[in-house]
Amino acid sequence: MLVFLFVVCIYISANYYLFHQLSAINTFGTIVDAIAGMIILFMTVAPVLLPIYEHRGSSGSVKIFSFICYIWLALLVPFFPLAVLLDLYNAGIRYAASLNLQLISLPVISSESTLLTPFVISLLITTYGYFEAKNIKVTRLTLQTGKLPEAVNRIRVAQISDLHLRVIEGDGILDNVVTILEGEKPDLIVSTGDLMDGSIRHIQHLAEPLQRLQPPLGKFAVTGNHELYGGIKKTTRFIEDSGFTLLRGEAVTVENTLSIAGIDFTGGEAKKYSSDFQYRPEKEVLAGLPAGLFTLLLKHRSDVEKDSLGLFDLQLSGHTHRGQIFPMHLATMFLFQHHTGFIELSKGSAIYVSRGTGTAGPPVRFLSAPEVTIIDIVAS
Repeated sequence: MLVFLFVVCIYISANYYLFHQLSAINTFGTIVDAIAGMIILFMTVAPVLLPIYEHRGSSGSVKIFSFICYIWLALLVPFFPLAVLLDLYNAGIRYAASLNLQLISLPVISSESTLLTPFVISLLITTYGYFEAKNIKVTRLTLQTGKLPEAVNRIRVAQISDLHLRVIEGDGILDNVVTILEGEKPDLIVSTGDLMDGSIRHIQHLAEPLQRLQPPLGKFAVTGNHELYGGIKKTTRFIEDSGFTLLRGEAVTVENTLSIAGIDFTGGEAKKYSSDFQYRPEKEVLAGLPAGLFTLLLKHRSDVEKDSLGLFDLQLSGHTHRGQIFPMHLATMFLFQHHTGFIELSKGSAIYVSRGTGTAGPPVRFLSAPEVTIIDIVAS
């Protein structure tokens, strides 16, 4: 919820700032100001209107509306800080001039340039980021352990996270993911939340390609916050139709080879969107598992509970997207306990936080490539 509120505040501020910048260079009168204001106001509230329209509009119209809404948002992410920096530069030059500091002879940037320069840069970043979001990387991690059965030398785990399947890009990104997973031949596939992006009204058919994936040790999933937004009953049915075993405060031992525990998303939205939400403490979920087997903990949020340390070997999480579009990284790295990548913890535990396989909101990534994580757990 904290991340959501942060993004909303930044988005509203960015739209207001854009309108202020346009008004500063407008020479065509109040009518143009009014038109620009109405367009910007509509785009400001568009992310609120979109979830409502998803339940009413056709697949094609929802796709077009989503694309316009989210590309606008993507443009504002780099535009806002760049434009503010240029304005701060101008303010610094003017302040120095007011103090008669002759040593500073830097030019003041014109109002037109403080708008157009960051806009052009943002347009280039968004265009590049649109294609970067489609270029899914394979991230590899090898862990040695003494907790595998004698007859097992290696278990290959494939992690997908934050796939955010939706009408705007669902089929294309899913084809890429399935191709990667088929090529890697994992023993186990896990989804650490946000498999879909809210409503499943236009994406029910996407369960079938996922259903075709049949790794020897099965497929397991946990819920993220976006499963809640789409209605927990509908989204959990989609996950199960996709062939995943959904773990909601549960733990299983798979063929006496390894143990897997799954924890529901427990953010502030959980009680609001899910009437049947019942939190079961992690320690309680993990406590009954065999101590001698390698234990995976699946959890959408990347926070680590101290009481759970030593009860699991590897926690797999997502949710952070590593900021998704730079410079959001600079904010999200302070909003999450663990931001991205592999981190060793105490008592023999560790965590891997995925950058995410898909995109939330804008179908754009910049300096945060999407990933499928391949984890080889090998006998030491």
